Amino acid sequence: MIISFDLDDTLIPGTKTFGTEKQTFIQRLTGLEKIRYGTVHLFRELRSNGHSIYIYTTSFRPAARTRLTFYLYGIPVDKVINQQLHDRELRENKTRTSKYPPAFGIDVHVDDSPGLRIEGERFDFRTIIVDENDKDWTRTVLRSL
Repeated sequence: MIISFDLDDTLIPGTKTFGTEKQTFIQRLTGLEKIRYGTVHLFRELRSNGHSIYIYTTSFRPAARTRLTFYLYGIPVDKVINQQLHDRELRENKTRTSKYPPAFGIDVHVDDSPGLRIEGERFDFRTIIVDENDKDWTRTVLRSL
């Protein structure tokens, strides 16, 4: 199964706050973003169960920098879809969704936005919505797969 994750306010704190994984000296030195506590364990478990992990963000972060962030946490990702790739892929098939996981072969998308759940229902793609206050959010994801 291919599982994608949103970045802002899902895996990376922004307007929402949650605990983050401890950073190494190298991560702090390079200024890489902190990721949500539990992400390392979750990604390793998903990988051990044979799943592929994508990042699907509407940000304009460079894909290489996003890959580096996760690589330095010891959890490389299979693909990064940023706003540029999203726009390029959906250019001819414009949908009225902020994200459209089926265009990238994604089976389920994990996000913080309840609005994306509505888009998923409308355009027939699976979502798992996680709340910033869910201390056991990794279990929420695993139970929902």
